[in-house]
Amino acid sequence: MTSTPVHARGFASDNYSGIHPEVLAAIAAANVDHEPAYGADSVTERLRGVFAGHFGKPVEVFPVFNGTGANVTALQSMLPRWGAVIAASTAHVNSDEGGAPEKVGGIKLLTIPTPDGKLTPELIDTEAWGWGDEHRAQPLVVAITQSSELGTLYSPAEIRAIADHVHERGMLLYMDGARISNAAAALDLPLHAFTTDVGVDVVSVGGTKNGALAAEAIVVLNDSASVGLHYLRKMNMQLASKMRFVSAQLIALYEADLFLRNARHANAMAARLRRGLEEAIAAGSIRGVGFTQQTQANGIFATLPAGAADRVRESFRFYDWDASVGEVRWVCSFDTTESDIDTLIEAIARATNA
Repeated sequence: MTSTPVHARGFASDNYSGIHPEVLAAIAAANVDHEPAYGADSVTERLRGVFAGHFGKPVEVFPVFNGTGANVTALQSMLPRWGAVIAASTAHVNSDEGGAPEKVGGIKLLTIPTPDGKLTPELIDTEAWGWGDEHRAQPLVVAITQSSELGTLYSPAEIRAIADHVHERGMLLYMDGARISNAAAALDLPLHAFTTDVGVDVVSVGGTKNGALAAEAIVVLNDSASVGLHYLRKMNMQLASKMRFVSAQLIALYEADLFLRNARHANAMAARLRRGLEEAIAAGSIRGVGFTQQTQANGIFATLPAGAADRVRESFRFYDWDASVGEVRWVCSFDTTESDIDTLIEAIARATNA
């Protein structure tokens, strides 16, 4: 891979972005006097009220450090030792967590290939079978991601159909919400409209990809769906002693509209990139570029001609998604600028005409 300047603006992940100034200010504001440790502080108590408002009911909230910790800990709490999780093969729990669900969580993953990163009731049924068979890990949880790892969105109706299908079969529904803010912004809906209202049992709420430092949360929407999170969070090394500084970041994002402002901007920059590329392709100034997914949130998936990706990476960091077909991923962040987008398009134009 061609070396990229250290300080080049990144399109590899929204984890490359910094901390939003309002989030930094919230950390500083929480840095006053002493507060009880391990979540017994006033800031974390305030966070519970904030999330109750977003999810339309009193909820249990468990702040954690990162998305992998949220996923593994939440899924452990939803499963007996013999349980398994059905997920898309592209799901973060399967493809990007270093085997943590299996090695740390002891969770069997039953994965399903999907064209767009999304599950459907029909796809779920390809792995939802074998209950009572002692030779098969029991499929007891379905995990979906909103927005998905391929940048696509579930509508509330699609989630409701999955939830009803899952619940009818005695399973539970978990939502990985690492980019839940981008989904809310794209759908123009409150969080409860595509979680609580449509049958999601447990959800993770992301902060890190949307302007926080190290702040995610597990939110239990159905009390009967989760057991032992108080213990599992500690066992999985996700219990913050000075939790007020994690909770303060989530309050800064979710108490007002910062989570939406940040996500709307990231989504808008992705739309600008997609539109600019399409216009350049139509004009002939960009050659050999195609798109593999809809651009519905803040990620763009495209194919480039051989060698072009490395030429673009001389100026911008981004990942190959499927190098065998020349597929790459560009992700926009809350601090991506219009100039960043325009300069990237120019770099792609040069690279595809070299």
